Amino acid sequence: MIFNSIDFALFIPIVFVLYWFVFNKNLRIQNLLIVIASYIFYGWWDWRFLSLIFFSSVVDYSVGLGLKKYQEVSKRKLLLWTSILVNIGFLGFFKYYNFFLDNFITAFTFLGVEIKGNSLHIILPVGISFYTFQTLSYTIDVYRNKLEPTKSFIAFSAFVAFFPQLVAGPIERATNLLPQFYKKRTFNYDKATDGLRQILWGLFKKVVIADTCAGYANTIFNDSETFSGSTLIMGALFFTFQIYGDFSGYSDIAIGTSRLFGFTLNRNFAYPYFSRDIAEFWRRWHISLSTWFRDYLYIPLGGSRGGIWMKIRNTFVIFMVSGFWHGANWTFIIWGTLNAIYFLPLLLLGKNRSNIDIVASNSVFPSFREVVGILITFGLTIFAWIFFRAENVTHAITIILEIFSPSLFKYPEIFPRKILLLIALLMIIEWVGRKNEYAIENSRYSLPDPIRWASYLILVGMIFYYSGKVQQFIYFQF
Repeated sequence: MIFNSIDFALFIPIVFVLYWFVFNKNLRIQNLLIVIASYIFYGWWDWRFLSLIFFSSVVDYSVGLGLKKYQEVSKRKLLLWTSILVNIGFLGFFKYYNFFLDNFITAFTFLGVEIKGNSLHIILPVGISFYTFQTLSYTIDVYRNKLEPTKSFIAFSAFVAFFPQLVAGPIERATNLLPQFYKKRTFNYDKATDGLRQILWGLFKKVVIADTCAGYANTIFNDSETFSGSTLIMGALFFTFQIYGDFSGYSDIAIGTSRLFGFTLNRNFAYPYFSRDIAEFWRRWHISLSTWFRDYLYIPLGGSRGGIWMKIRNTFVIFMVSGFWHGANWTFIIWGTLNAIYFLPLLLLGKNRSNIDIVASNSVFPSFREVVGILITFGLTIFAWIFFRAENVTHAITIILEIFSPSLFKYPEIFPRKILLLIALLMIIEWVGRKNEYAIENSRYSLPDPIRWASYLILVGMIFYYSGKVQQFIYFQF
């Protein structure tokens, strides 16, 4: 089930009514309802893969209890590695089996040794990368004694499968989300209406911006050999806003939907395309994944505390693993490597935390220096997105070579003014609202009621106007 579908539009009111008006007096039954609703939500796509979520929940719930019971270091390590191997094992098989097999065969063929191997027709379970990392955070935090293991299997199952963010995040930490299932929730009108606003903004970014950009990006990338360099740049630009509108739109809808049920999820995007350097970009883009890798991989490796070579090693490890997390393709690894190359000079010069505050925090417009920083960072990001979107490395290199050819100076064959105006509208609204958690959060205070409601109706109208073909979210494939 996807957010921008009729199915979800019917599903959410039913769950909402049952949650607040039928089972509101019993916390345990409320949590059970969330589990059932989450399994229906996920099973709507393919019910067979519910067994993976259930098995992962059983394993990590049991490991948590075991970590509480045993204090011997050897037994605790055994339990932790059981959780890691089970979860990463499932993820590795479904996502990377064919990738490793094909590259293994290619490597030996290059050395003159022929090896036969049969690829498997493996269906990638939607959201497996997200809920795998989410449940791993639980066992790791319990192992580190940062979290008390839960005794309630229902609460833990609800945490693992929580439907608003199950298939594309934010990747929630057990320390934040799990305790919320222990506390009685009371309906809060302001929190609910705030959630609806964020859902509205998320749907605008997904349906109006991302899906419209997707049409042009797909046309250009899928037939790239016929277009000029200038048009290929347009394709990269459209994909840049497609992936932002799509993924940040999903996060907004997930966070907003959670608010309807009394839950608070962590922020996942903070206006990344206004970043003044790559380090700032990665503090603002897919925040839940960036901080997950920081806390569970980068810092355990030594972070930036060691010598120069350790800093270089850890930087490349974290970005390359992040790239590989996105998909079983060398394009993602190169995308991660490029971002490591962008990031490394800032780290080595001690400037990776130069831009912590909000851009133009005390003024309406950015300074000249900030504009230059934003444009350079945005340009580097667009270049890296080419590898992210390309079918393979050869495809990406072909596109880049054409971009840096004389055809760059031709008038683009595809130059849709309407979508460019929509992108400009998005960026203006987000710039005005950049100090808020999401762009239109403050509209209830900053706009007179007639203008505010007219704005909401315009957004709703645009969503319906552009909602011709329902498209899945990009990050479902990860």
